[in-house]
Amino acid sequence: MQVNILEFWPRILQAINETLIMVGVSLVVAALIGIPLGIALVVTRQGGLLQNNAFFKGLSVVINFFRSIPFIILLVAILPLTRFLVGTSIGTAAAVVPLVLFSGPYIARLVESSLLEVKPGVVEAAEAMGASPWQIILRVYVPEALSSIVLNLTIATIGLVGASAMAGFVGGGGLGDLAIAYGYQRFETDIMIVTVLLLVLIVQIVQTLGNVLSKKMRRQ
Repeated sequence: MQVNILEFWPRILQAINETLIMVGVSLVVAALIGIPLGIALVVTRQGGLLQNNAFFKGLSVVINFFRSIPFIILLVAILPLTRFLVGTSIGTAAAVVPLVLFSGPYIARLVESSLLEVKPGVVEAAEAMGASPWQIILRVYVPEALSSIVLNLTIATIGLVGASAMAGFVGGGGLGDLAIAYGYQRFETDIMIVTVLLLVLIVQIVQTLGNVLSKKMRRQ
């Protein structure tokens, strides 16, 4: 039976809300994990402020391990962990767990890349003035790289939007779940088109906001 788009809008709005919740919560938690990891990768590497080759190599291996797992496989592989942490393996809350594990290591590498763009001369000047490693991290590295970090977090957010859509394969909720349940399984082409356009719109809004924030934070 063909679905009436106008009558179906409440369900579409609910799906949008679920997608925004999944992406928002996942981004915050993943950033809280990924940003410190990215900083650790920079300061413990060869020649870093807190050089520790064993720690750097071990952390790098762990991050690369999680980054190498395709999201759809990770989604299914950690279902027992997801069920243990949130009490269920389906729904919006359940989708957050794999989304965090997927994006946290990715954000770590993006932050690492941003921090490595900081000019060595700026760091050396801070060291010459007697700043401690933590002072250099908080007052030199992060402020100098903030514009780039915001831009890279924008990229991570867009990646999360795409991954949240894939979570629909296991009943993760959101626009992806809607597209699969109606657009794919029931051959409701109108629903599929609407969900795709909405995902594109969300991505465009996120990218625009990220560009604006990054520009405002860019140091002259």
